[in-house]
Amino acid sequence: MPIIKSAKKRVKQAEVRRQRNYPLRSLLKTNVKKVLLAAAKGSKEEAEKLLPIAYKTIDTAAKKNIIHRKNADNKKSRLARVIASIGKEKPAAVKAVAAKPKAAPAAKKAAAKPAAKKTATAKKTAKKSAKK
Repeated sequence: MPIIKSAKKRVKQAEVRRQRNYPLRSLLKTNVKKVLLAAAKGSKEEAEKLLPIAYKTIDTAAKKNIIHRKNADNKKSRLARVIASIGKEKPAAVKAVAAKPKAAPAAKKAAAKPAAKKTATAKKTAKKSAKK
């Protein structure tokens, strides 16, 4: 945690801004994914219908500096290429979205933790007890 008053204020401001930006960022990801999933299905009409919605969300996010202007251009270009390639060989972006299975959050298993390494003091204690 910050100690200086101005740093504390910055933390508060950053949190407020994060919460303000989150809904639009989430909507951006959702709309882009909808277009990619429609393209993965091979439904060009549906993808073209969803494209202006995705473009509008991308432009809004860029205007509000949630994403960089060039990042927005790259996203729009990628969507246009995906739609143009519907019916042809699927690009990697579509394959990745189509192949990604939705995993249930509760289904994740906890990874087994490896045994902790002995510290230097534990090693010395073990040597002393071994000598006796």
